[in-house]
Amino acid sequence: MKVLENDDPMSLSNHLLASLLEQIQSINNFKGKWALIKSKLSGLGAQLAEFSEFPASFSNPLAVDLLRSISQTLNEASSLSRKCQSADLAEGKLRTQSDIDAVSAKLDRHIKDSEILIRSGVLQDGGVTVSSKKEAARVESRNLITRLQIGTTESKNSAMDSLLGLLQEDDKNVMIAVAQGVVPVLVRLLDSSSLEIKEKTVAVISRVSSVESSKHVLIAEGLLLLNHLLRVLESGSCFAKEKACIALQALSFSKENARAIGSRGGISSLLEICQAGTPGSQAFAAGVLKVLASLDEIKENFIEENAVFVLIGLAASGTALAQENSIGCLCNLVSDDENLKLLIVKEGGIECLKNFWDSSPNPKSLEVAVDFVRQLASSPHIADALIAEDFIPRLESALNCRVLAVRIAAARAVYVLGFNSKTRKEMGECGCTIALIKMLDGKAVEEKKQLQWPCRRSYCTPETEALIAEDFIPRLESALNCGVLAVRIAAARAVYVLGFNSKTRKEMGECGCTIALIKMLDGKAVEEKEAAAMALSSLLLYTGNRKVFRNDERGIVNAVQLLDPWIQNLDKKYLVSILSELVSSKNCRKQMVAAGACVYLQKLVEMNVEGAKKLLESLGRGKIWGVFARP
Repeated sequence: MKVLENDDPMSLSNHLLASLLEQIQSINNFKGKWALIKSKLSGLGAQLAEFSEFPASFSNPLAVDLLRSISQTLNEASSLSRKCQSADLAEGKLRTQSDIDAVSAKLDRHIKDSEILIRSGVLQDGGVTVSSKKEAARVESRNLITRLQIGTTESKNSAMDSLLGLLQEDDKNVMIAVAQGVVPVLVRLLDSSSLEIKEKTVAVISRVSSVESSKHVLIAEGLLLLNHLLRVLESGSCFAKEKACIALQALSFSKENARAIGSRGGISSLLEICQAGTPGSQAFAAGVLKVLASLDEIKENFIEENAVFVLIGLAASGTALAQENSIGCLCNLVSDDENLKLLIVKEGGIECLKNFWDSSPNPKSLEVAVDFVRQLASSPHIADALIAEDFIPRLESALNCRVLAVRIAAARAVYVLGFNSKTRKEMGECGCTIALIKMLDGKAVEEKKQLQWPCRRSYCTPETEALIAEDFIPRLESALNCGVLAVRIAAARAVYVLGFNSKTRKEMGECGCTIALIKMLDGKAVEEKEAAAMALSSLLLYTGNRKVFRNDERGIVNAVQLLDPWIQNLDKKYLVSILSELVSSKNCRKQMVAAGACVYLQKLVEMNVEGAKKLLESLGRGKIWGVFARP
């Protein structure tokens, strides 16, 4: 039966399939191969029946193209089957066998493509009215993902261009595409024989990696994706290398991936890009290296590749982002490594750091510079060099920066640099003390926690008086009552350091610090209890504060209970000091004994806890005097 050319693809395919099944029954050659083709035709027929259930199959471009391709293959198969019906094979046995295998392979591809098209949901979308931008993006995304899996290389290439355009429009489109399953499809396309498709695939993956909520889907692809990207670093174009670095930066936040990059030659490839890549690829390659350098087990790989020299060179001449990432990488590398710190200084690292700091267009980028100062300053000789290069005024400026992370980093750097009275004086005169006090009024918990840094280095009387003059004590009292554990602990430690004379202890007591600290003794965290005990051991040296402590029914009982040796990681000497200040009071002695102090102190004496023996003896004398006092 002849089929007209203007018949619809569905009818044509069904007719050709039925005709071919009849012809196969009369075949005399290669019966085994044709039996296999027959079973494939049965599966294809079932899929065509499914197609007919969707009205969109007759208008959807993907479905129409696929049906036309199926019709063409069935025509080829029909012609081939007629040749196999005759006794003699006009084109020869080998040629005919090859043609049969080719048709069989095409049928496999059609069955696979049909399955993808049916399951994709694209055929259902044809009957749905798009009512919102989000729904339109969902439909388009699903259509493009399907096109990436079926059809010719040219069709897939075109679909990739459209997908990249869609994803560039909005991060929400990225999330929609990821939810539709684009990532596994992209990973499979990295095996494509088309270099153009492969590079565009890397570009799409880099776009997906730029959306925080989608990174975990890429990470889930594991080593398969990672190995593809590492191969791109070795042999891809400049464009592909840059996009691969962007994706690797997101993937490297997984420790497993970071280790894999380090052990599979990734560091060497990234350093080569830092030396000879495009400005953009240099910046992103340094970004990947910055993440990798934070893992101790990979640091040896950096040293073997002479990374310090490459990174300092990039910090001196790269783009602003390349400089920031290379300095961040150096900062991670030098942690706890004195030799590397000295090498960096020798190679001009401080000069690079200073130039970057002074020319940085973005205040946020100063965070890595300030952190680098803190790391280098932990070495006394390098700290002197930093001070000589006027980094103290720069730190004061960073303490007043509008970016929270920069202020926090600067406060920590001030602590490290304040290693002697002279340096503390310079920082105080430069305005660091005032800036740190202002940070106490900040909203962020992490910023408030920094209040412990100026206090820990405030053994110099003028600095301490400056803190007090700037109403630091009321802020401390507020911090002691904060709902955040870390802030309370930091505040208690600050009270301990500030309580250097009677006047200061009196002011802190009158401000309510003693009462707040007594409450902290009853806290759940051992660290909080210890910080409170430290502070109280200082405050109770003032008579007025001892009175407040005695009048609080929780004070003595809580302090005695904390003497229990079973409570670990809590320095008992502060509690002994507190109780020693109160033992002269008959009423306090009674409370201590009643709470079990003598039992605990006996054990603490055996443990050689400072002051425990003397306090135990004082409680014993109190008992003896109590006997003599009886009538």
